[in-house]
Amino acid sequence: MGRGRVELKRIENKINRQVTFAKRRNGLLKKAYELSVLCDAEVALIIFSNRGKLYEFCSSSSSMLKTLERYQKCNYGAPETNVSTREALEMSSQQEYLKLKARYEALQRSQRNLLGEDLGPLNSKDLESLERQLDMSLKQIRSTRTQAMLDTLTDLQTKLMEGNQISLQWNQNAHQDAVAYARQAGVQSQHDGFYHPLDCEPTLQIGYQADPAGAGPSVNNYISGWLP
Repeated sequence: MGRGRVELKRIENKINRQVTFAKRRNGLLKKAYELSVLCDAEVALIIFSNRGKLYEFCSSSSSMLKTLERYQKCNYGAPETNVSTREALEMSSQQEYLKLKARYEALQRSQRNLLGEDLGPLNSKDLESLERQLDMSLKQIRSTRTQAMLDTLTDLQTKLMEGNQISLQWNQNAHQDAVAYARQAGVQSQHDGFYHPLDCEPTLQIGYQADPAGAGPSVNNYISGWLP
């Protein structure tokens, strides 16, 4: 079962567009070489990428310039005797400039159409194509936005987990310090329980006490047992 018909339109994905350009460019250069060898034809191929990079192939043993001169003669007639090769190339460059200018204007119209401007001249088919392009652009924008939100959410979750780990470690250290302090306070209170103050006069009285009513010692103040 053969492949279905592929619709030829601009590839919106930049990476896919570059890959397709590289594959088809190499295939085109290969076909040009095979055509020149198999059919003994003079083939000249010039390719400019969207970035302005030049790719060329010329089967002529002389140069690309000779082939361009031959092209000028066949396409625009034999040049006048006073027209030099440089002037012929200038004419070719002028035509190339006109082509590039027309392409630039077409791109500008396409950009205005994407912005919703100058839609009057477009027919129904052009409007449908424009709508598909806008749908694909919206899908890519939404996909990019969703990915950016997921990345931000992942970063926040990572930072939150790191903060929770730091808080948990801090709580464990604070608990260990509190337990150590409580143990030290308990040991200190046990040592203080061995010592109690005595409820007595610090002065030791031996023999007699002074009589507060009079001066001098009293016989009654002697300790009993010392008397005969």
